[in-house]
Amino acid sequence: MRYYLVAGEASGDLHGANLMKALKDEDASAEFRYYGGDKMQAEGGTLVKHYAEMAFMGFTEVVLNLLTILRNMKACKADIEGWQPDVLILIDFPGFNLKIAHFAKEKGIRVCYYISPKVWAWNQKRVLKIKRDVDKMFCILPFEVDFYKKWGMNVDYVGNPLLDEKTQFVVNAQFRENNNLTDGDIIALLPGSRKQEIERLLPEMLSITESFPHQQFVIAAAPSFHKDYYTQFMGTKNVKLVFSQTYDLLNVAKAAVVASGTATLETALFHVPQVVVYKGGTISIAIARLLVNIRFISLVNLIMDRGVVKELIQEECNTKNITENLLMLLSGSKREEMLADYKELAILMGEPGASGRTAKLITAYLKK
Repeated sequence: MRYYLVAGEASGDLHGANLMKALKDEDASAEFRYYGGDKMQAEGGTLVKHYAEMAFMGFTEVVLNLLTILRNMKACKADIEGWQPDVLILIDFPGFNLKIAHFAKEKGIRVCYYISPKVWAWNQKRVLKIKRDVDKMFCILPFEVDFYKKWGMNVDYVGNPLLDEKTQFVVNAQFRENNNLTDGDIIALLPGSRKQEIERLLPEMLSITESFPHQQFVIAAAPSFHKDYYTQFMGTKNVKLVFSQTYDLLNVAKAAVVASGTATLETALFHVPQVVVYKGGTISIAIARLLVNIRFISLVNLIMDRGVVKELIQEECNTKNITENLLMLLSGSKREEMLADYKELAILMGEPGASGRTAKLITAYLKK
């Protein structure tokens, strides 16, 4: 079978790679073509466009880069139609992928969606478009099943693919030595993978380092950027930089400051107490506050349906607040409370195997 996948950001690349691996186990003749990144490319097939050229964060950024987005979309549609896959597999990235889904459906191409768009957060009427254009939806958050049922749509809950990735992780015993890290406490900084979020969040993260002279700060750098890009923010601060070693970093971290997104859940799965931060463009945030209808922005809090980790959003994301909240996570009752909540989260998340379950459902569907 010919599988065309579209992933538009780092997390989609990660999940897409695991799904490709699982599809190869189910279908020995599997062929892949995709929009994705380095992890998907490592699984074989043809990378058409890297997600680094596609990820724009926030309403304002999307408007400013609209021509680029439209060009990417036009090229993607043409490539899909030219290759004629047996199935199109869309991975999150809804602003782009829902339009690609509509195009593919009109062309008679079967459409599977892996990792549901967060339609439960805002503009819920988008479910009607999903119901029209998507043949099979595979969800990774338990509460999404009931949400879609309310709209008359049956979806499959497959578990969370981050559990797959963590299960495959092999500890590098030489991680500290290889990166010249001390034996003391390490604070992980995860500023995200998109240019806009890094440039808004990393300076705030780095502004707290002087308040923690006995801890070693380490930035988990996105592989799509060069070392020089990060050093412009670091200056002379005592901060280390590691590429493509996020799980090794989390494995040894005492605590973390994390950009809102998939990384918040990954950090929790490694039982690292964290402060979650987010900053968007002024206009983007104003629009979001009018439209978004959720209590939390981090996946940890959304899944637990309560405030497990502290979320510092927009003007609250500042040196003073990050410092105060991080201090509470290095020792004491707040740290112990969060670690206990993480154990409860692990039970809710269930067992690994999301990629394998999704691959089985996709291949079974294609055989019908």
